[in-house]
Amino acid sequence: MFTHLHVHTEYSLLDGLSRIGPLVQRTRELGMDSLAITDHGALYGAIEFYTECQNAGIKPIIGCEVYVAQGSRHSKTPADKSPYHLTLLATDNTGYRNLLQLVTKAHLEGFYYKPRVDRELLREHCGGLIALSGCPTAEVPRLLLEGRTQEAKEAAMWYQDIFGDFFLELQRHENIPDLTRLNDALTELSQETGLPLVATNDCHYIHQEDAPFQDILICIHTNTNIYDDKRLKMSDDSYYLKSTREMEDLFADLPE
Repeated sequence: MFTHLHVHTEYSLLDGLSRIGPLVQRTRELGMDSLAITDHGALYGAIEFYTECQNAGIKPIIGCEVYVAQGSRHSKTPADKSPYHLTLLATDNTGYRNLLQLVTKAHLEGFYYKPRVDRELLREHCGGLIALSGCPTAEVPRLLLEGRTQEAKEAAMWYQDIFGDFFLELQRHENIPDLTRLNDALTELSQETGLPLVATNDCHYIHQEDAPFQDILICIHTNTNIYDDKRLKMSDDSYYLKSTREMEDLFADLPE
């Protein structure tokens, strides 16, 4: 049974399209027994998500795709405008409380364009959390793409030492430059370090046919329109809640 562990809802403001009720219902229709919520830098949807999942007989996994400052969360220079991403999932009540602490302090102490945590906060509030290495804009993937393999390995082992459970996250979407190269590098890193792999789909909407509406949402977010060929947009229409069979087919070469 596959479980989606990288899921954005309407509470990833102007970036996620999925409303929580229909999202949970679709998960049930697909025969899945659990689902995560990992909105960008926030936990606004956690209570509604938990309630909807409980009512539908789905196990709720409360998480967050946090922004991690490249240095200190207190640093606010032009170089700090591009924080790393990191996927965090709570395993128990301790983990949920630590997520609350991280997200709160990210807003109150680390906000600079985005609510940011840093390694100091992650070390302080790591209990009860599982970490995934994240999308291509996360720390380990960025280092790998820049050819800084040893630094990527050191970063990955730091996360493993802190969280105890750290997974190298693989995503497969079309038309993303260097994504295949990144996944190959992550697979090699897994073989070298023994860190386990996890397959995710970067879910932003529920059904594949919702992709055009997601495109419009991003246009609103970036103050552009659909006629602008240079606008920011999703690389294809694969960012939906895929079935277990679709995910198995997508990662048929990596059954683990």
